[in-house]
Amino acid sequence: LVRLAESGGGTVEAGGSLRLSCVVSGYTISKNWVGWFRQAPGKEREGVAVTSRSGGNTIYYSSVRGRFVISQDSAKNTLFLQMDSLKPEDTAMYYCAASEFSISAGALDPARYNYWGQGTQVTVSS
Repeated sequence: LVRLAESGGGTVEAGGSLRLSCVVSGYTISKNWVGWFRQAPGKEREGVAVTSRSGGNTIYYSSVRGRFVISQDSAKNTLFLQMDSLKPEDTAMYYCAASEFSISAGALDPARYNYWGQGTQVTVSS
């Protein structure tokens, strides 16, 4: 049974930082693509940052590039998302996800991921 458990969300002021963690069991995070997604109220879920091959391939959503960094600790099978310079528009439920299969294109597309966590809320106040 694959399980993903996110933590680290909270409420911060604009310009602040948060670090999200995702502990994964039943799946080796270096196996295929893993990443972070988010969904704001009334909006579709979108890819934020994804990585594969122990970080050899990494893709960021354009609006977070330069502010967010995805990383992983293979020994602990844990995925991280360091979020700096947070903006109110970053407010959303953040999910980690993993893909059972390799992805040749569209790695930020949530539809390509099979396993999901329950999410952790991030709220950025202005």
